[in-house]
Amino acid sequence: MEALQGFWHSEQYQAVKQLRTDVIPPNFTFAVEGFDAQEWAEQNPGHAYVRKDITSALSAERTMTTTVDHRTKAGWLEILRGEFSAASAVLATGIALFAVNITLSATMLPSIVAEIGGHSLYAWNATLAKLAAILSATVTGNLLRRTGVRLGFGLSGLVFGTGSLLAALAWTMPVLLVGRVIQGAGGGMLLTLCYSMIVIVYPERLWSRVMALLSGTWGITMLFGPAIGGIFAELGMWRMGFGIMLPITVLFVALTLTLLPRHKQDQRPTEAIAFRQLALLAGSVLAVSLGSIAPSITWAAVAVLVSVLLLLTLMRREQIQTVRLFPRGATIPGTPLFLAISVMALLIFCINAEFFMPFYLQRLHGLSPLMAGYVAALVSIGWAVSEVYSARYTGRKMHQAVLAGPILMLIACAVLGMATPMFGIAGPAITLLLSGALIVLGVGIGSGWPHLNTFILQFTDENERDMAASALSTVQMFAVAFGTAAAGLVGNFTGFKEAGNLTTIANSAIWLFATFGLVAGVAVLASRALIAGQKE
Repeated sequence: MEALQGFWHSEQYQAVKQLRTDVIPPNFTFAVEGFDAQEWAEQNPGHAYVRKDITSALSAERTMTTTVDHRTKAGWLEILRGEFSAASAVLATGIALFAVNITLSATMLPSIVAEIGGHSLYAWNATLAKLAAILSATVTGNLLRRTGVRLGFGLSGLVFGTGSLLAALAWTMPVLLVGRVIQGAGGGMLLTLCYSMIVIVYPERLWSRVMALLSGTWGITMLFGPAIGGIFAELGMWRMGFGIMLPITVLFVALTLTLLPRHKQDQRPTEAIAFRQLALLAGSVLAVSLGSIAPSITWAAVAVLVSVLLLLTLMRREQIQTVRLFPRGATIPGTPLFLAISVMALLIFCINAEFFMPFYLQRLHGLSPLMAGYVAALVSIGWAVSEVYSARYTGRKMHQAVLAGPILMLIACAVLGMATPMFGIAGPAITLLLSGALIVLGVGIGSGWPHLNTFILQFTDENERDMAASALSTVQMFAVAFGTAAAGLVGNFTGFKEAGNLTTIANSAIWLFATFGLVAGVAVLASRALIAGQKE
C-alpha cells in the first residue's frame, strides 16, 4: 500500500488535513488495494490518464507510485478542464448526491412520521443507513477489482437510486427503513469509490486540489438538503424529496458510464475482510436499536447489556486476530491510541443532537421544516469554521483545543437540555438561544478534530497507517449509528414517540440532551487522560 501511505504522508495532504474527515468512508483502502493500476494502464494506453512518467513507476504487484514534479504548481484548471475533467465531474457529482440526501432526509423526517407513523423508529432511519454504509464499503474493494471504477460507480448509483425509489413509495415506516438501508449501502459504495479514485487517477501533486474539491462540494451541497427537503415538506410532498433523487441518480450513472474508461475483470483472489468483527459491530448497534422498541425498560436494559458484551467481544477479537478493523493498540484500554479513538467516538456520539433538532424545532417551537433544517445545520457550520481555524494550532495550543472541545459540547448540551423543552414561551429568543448552542456544539467538536485525527495516525505503527486511515471513518460512522440508536432508546422511553403530546416530547428532550451531556462529560475525562499522557 505504498501509494496510500504516500497519500497520507504527502505535503499536499498535510495542507488539507484540517478538512472534515467524516466524509471519507470506512475502509476505502480496500478499494485502493483492489485496483490493479498496471493492468488498467496496459489496457488503456491511449487514455489521457495514462502518462509515461506515471506508468513507468507502477509496481508489478497491486501498488501504484508516481514520479511527482513538485516544481509544477497544481492549479484548479488542471482538475476542472482537460484530461482530468471527467473524473472530477464524476467525483464531485457523487459527493454532492450523497451529501444532499443526508440533510434532505433529516429535514423531511418529522413530516414523514406525521403521515405514515413510526415515531418509535425515528432514530432507525440514521442508524440503519450508517450501518449499511459501513458494511457495503468493506466489500467495495472487491467490487472495484471485478468491475473497475466505471461499472463500480454505475452499480453504486443503481443501488442508491433503488433505495430512493423505495423510500419515495414507502407507505409504512418499515418499508421506508428498507429503502434507507438500500440508500445507505449505495452511499457507502459511492463514497468509497470517490476517495479511492484520488490515488488511482490523479498524480500526487493534484491530491490536495481534489481533496479540496470534494470537501468544498460536500460543504456547499449540505446546504441544499434543508432547502430541498424543507420546501417539499412544507408543500406536503415529502415523497418528491426522495423522488427527485432518481433523475439526479440516473444522470450520475449516465455520466459515469459515458466518461470513465472500461476495465477488464480481475480474477485474482479477493482480499480478506474482518467479517466477524463487522458482525459484532453491527450487532452491538442493532441490539440498542431493538432496545428502543422493547416492551419494557427491563428488556431495554437487557438489550443494552447485550450490546456492551458484543463490543467487549469485538475489542477482544481485535487483539488476537490477524485480519482486523483497527490498528494494534486501538482496542486496548489506556493506550494513547485507544484514548484518542475514544474521544473521537464520544464527540461524534454527542453531535447526533443535530439529527433530532429538526423534530424538536418543528413540534415544540413551531418552526417551518425549511427553517428547522437550517437551524440544525448550524452544527455543521460551527464544526467546519472552528476546524479550519484550530488546524493552525501546535504544541500547547493544540492540547488546549483538544481539552476545550468536550467542555464546550458539555455546555452546549446543558443549554439545549434546558431551552429545547421550553415550548410556547419566549418565541424567537429561545430559537436564537438554541441556534447559539448548536453553533457551540459544532465548535466543540471542530476545535480538536484535526488534532485527534493527527494523534491517531501518529500513535499507529508506520506499517499500519493505512489501516488507521480506514479506521478513522469506521469509528465515525459507528459512533453516528450507535449514538442515534442509543438516543432513540432514551427518547422512546421518555416520551419522544408520543407524537401528539408536547409535554412528553419536551420531557424526552430533557433526557436526550442529558444523555448527550453525560457522554460529553466522559469525553472531558478521556481528553484529559489523553493530553496528560502527551505531556509526560
